[in-house]
Amino acid sequence: MPLPSQDELPGIPPALLELLLQAQAGGRLALVGGAVRDLLLHRVHNDPWRGVPDLDLVVETPLLPGHPDDADVAGAHRLARRLRQRMGPMVVTGYQEHGAYGTVELELAVQSGPVLLDLASARCESYPVAGENPVVRFGSLQEDLARRDFTINAMAMVLNGDGPRLLDPHGGQRDLAQRQLRFLHPESVRDDPTRLLRGARYAARLGFRLAPSSQDQARRTLEAWPWGWRAGDPPGQAPSALGTRLRMELELLLEREDWQAALGALQGWGALTLLDPCLQADRHWRRRLARARRLGLDLMPALVAGAADPVALAERLQLPHRQHRLLVQFLALRQRLAAAGVGGGGSWPAADWPASRWCALLEAPGSSAEAVALALAAGIGPRRPLLRWWLRWRHLRAATTAERLIATGLRPGPALGERLRQLRVERLNRERV
Repeated sequence: MPLPSQDELPGIPPALLELLLQAQAGGRLALVGGAVRDLLLHRVHNDPWRGVPDLDLVVETPLLPGHPDDADVAGAHRLARRLRQRMGPMVVTGYQEHGAYGTVELELAVQSGPVLLDLASARCESYPVAGENPVVRFGSLQEDLARRDFTINAMAMVLNGDGPRLLDPHGGQRDLAQRQLRFLHPESVRDDPTRLLRGARYAARLGFRLAPSSQDQARRTLEAWPWGWRAGDPPGQAPSALGTRLRMELELLLEREDWQAALGALQGWGALTLLDPCLQADRHWRRRLARARRLGLDLMPALVAGAADPVALAERLQLPHRQHRLLVQFLALRQRLAAAGVGGGGSWPAADWPASRWCALLEAPGSSAEAVALALAAGIGPRRPLLRWWLRWRHLRAATTAERLIATGLRPGPALGERLRQLRVERLNRERV
């Protein structure tokens, strides 16, 4: 395969790969991951170019006798430092080294926009405990490719020697042609179930399907549930692939992909059970998330709200405090509606409530406008009064102001506040429910 030109990698300066080769001294340098996949899809299979990818490069340097780790760390860092010295018209706007994994992130400012360059030392991984973070050691380029999620991401363009050479030890080109996602080995889902979420992201973005053998692996693994944690166990004891790493993949799915297609793929594979069995069986998540989007809510809490225990799932995923608090408020509101007989199909004649009574319920201490919006999105409670509160009632105030009441002789203090509240109630009670 010839060296990519500017037309074949739009937005990437043609001199960048040549500059990388000049800066690399010894060992092999390879472009890996999504850049290789997308380049082959574009050049060989005539897919549209999906935009400038992050450029992931792997540095493989010979291990020094007696220093099995230091050589690769130094290789990646040495290459990054030489690049900073030789960039010329390409300006390095961000630079961060991660010594533990031998990786360096550089953000470059080029004419077409920012480019993220991720340099990593070749490494291999093992999973002594299913779902936990892997044990990492430095290794060869072949080992680095073997640790990846799908065959289509396990190809490398080796840049050294007499021009680039494609390395495809796992049949990625064949799976690209068949437009399928295939796991690299039989324990892929057991080791890291977040690979299913990455697969859903690729399915949504690329229009690929999960290979039959990989569907079987997902089904068998989910049925066996080989991870040392189950629903009902303390949320903080969940392995990282069922906790924080699961949340990170889910955030990327909701923020960057066609979330309806991606979540639909996960549900089709039975993989929403990684979050909660109720979400796997949920037939209303599309409507709930679409309503949440229209109401300006984050999609994550709208999805989690469909779980059997939304707060426990929020704790397991370690959602941000703001989202966790919203789910607590949502559950409290759901309980208040149920207690009033209007949240779960009760027989209480809710239509007889005046607007002021609805406002008292919806504005109870500890509630929030976002909690009411989430209840609307989830279809909790009678829709009309909740929607009228969201659109109008919550914005209504007393027909006069504190300053005018003081001007009439009412002194500042609790009595003033109570009079304003009464006047607001009078105004609300003139509203049509």
